[in-house]
Amino acid sequence: MAEPFLIGENMTGGYGAVDILHGCTLAVEKGEIAVIVGPNGAGKSTAMKAVFGMLKLRGGAVRLAGEDITTLTPQARVAKGMAFVPQTQNIFTTMTVEENLEMGAFLRRDDIKGTMAQVYDLFPILKTKRYQAAGELSGGQRQQVAVGRALMTQPKVLMLDEPTAGVSPIVMDELFDRIIEVARTGISILMVEQNARQALEIAHKGYVLVQGSNRFTDTGQALMADPEVRRSFLGG
Repeated sequence: MAEPFLIGENMTGGYGAVDILHGCTLAVEKGEIAVIVGPNGAGKSTAMKAVFGMLKLRGGAVRLAGEDITTLTPQARVAKGMAFVPQTQNIFTTMTVEENLEMGAFLRRDDIKGTMAQVYDLFPILKTKRYQAAGELSGGQRQQVAVGRALMTQPKVLMLDEPTAGVSPIVMDELFDRIIEVARTGISILMVEQNARQALEIAHKGYVLVQGSNRFTDTGQALMADPEVRRSFLGG
């Protein structure tokens, strides 16, 4: 079988002398959505940071399109086509929406107008507010700016850490709709999400992490239907 487009395989690592990840594996194919769920403290965000190179691994490897990128810096991974949207402090609050998007394209040397138009098509409210300071926007709109800025890098992989944290259910549904649209363009999406049930509904693949290890791995639909997953992680 061909290897997944992006894979963090048997990742072991943590902070200081303490390992948080214990042989954890995450993978996503081109144009698919892979969702990581699990209880608080399960190592979900740590696993994302490991895939993006923000955490040095003691064991395991990360490969993108068959290339071993385990030792690359996060900046080098961006150049390879990875984009990461952290849960907090993910926008420049004093800059306008448009300046935030321009900052996302800082590595590019080509014309960014086409990509910016695509971001505005995806998030029409951002076009309306493009000259407004990003810090004045609602929580959901800030998240759109953060995702839009990541898309300005023209990524092959978009990594999202809790993209719907702190937003209303209506805004959450809208963000998930936009995430589906992004995946349809061929971009791989790997995301951590607290709203596990809703996230698994849109996921091609789901990972349930417990204490830094894989507890369940299956399609989103199969995990939703699994009695033990429902009882332990989805509230029945």
